[in-house]
Amino acid sequence: MKKVAILQSNYIPWKGYFDIIKMADVFVIYDEVQYTKNDWRNRNQIKTANGLSWLTIPVIQKSLNQKINETYVSQINWNKKHWNSITCNYSKAPFFKQYEDDFKNLYSIIETQNLSEINKIFIKKINEILNIQTEIIDSQDLNLVGDKNERLIDAIKKLNGTHYISGPAAKSYIDLNKFESESIKVEWVDYNGYHEYSQLFGPFKHNVSILDLIFNEGSNATNFLKNA
Repeated sequence: MKKVAILQSNYIPWKGYFDIIKMADVFVIYDEVQYTKNDWRNRNQIKTANGLSWLTIPVIQKSLNQKINETYVSQINWNKKHWNSITCNYSKAPFFKQYEDDFKNLYSIIETQNLSEINKIFIKKINEILNIQTEIIDSQDLNLVGDKNERLIDAIKKLNGTHYISGPAAKSYIDLNKFESESIKVEWVDYNGYHEYSQLFGPFKHNVSILDLIFNEGSNATNFLKNA
């Protein structure tokens, strides 16, 4: 049995994203698809004393057909602004000091202007912190062919996968018959039932960046993932 998950890259994603990675044997970052504006590709939320706040990487969108891996940053110093905002809002979190240098260094050394590459830098570092050892590969290395469903199946077959792990949003386009005909079992991730953890600034919010969980729970963060 070999489980494969395939997702577009997100910027400092929420805990559900890392649940999917952890459940898989191989995680494919699939950024050969259309960049969608006002989505999670270049932004995420953190908690502040004034409520939820967006951290958004400013990008250039030249056309509607532009792919995620063809998307580039439009302004310099976005990383410094994001780190300042994170510091201002999480400096009093119990485990901020423990991870401060890791993330400060990460934000300070970013040289690439490519959104996909930026996202992968953060995803890989957060996997390391969460002790997630799933193999991560880029879909471009697989030379995928076919329509939306066929390209997913092509990736799984080339990786010798038997199971495909997917978030619930994909139910709107996944053709289960095609997967079944290739003897691939589709497993749906359920995002319900997450436990709350110690969190700053008022009422608990689940839909925030994983950084919130890391800074508030430290090495105990993995206990608040679904498959802990």
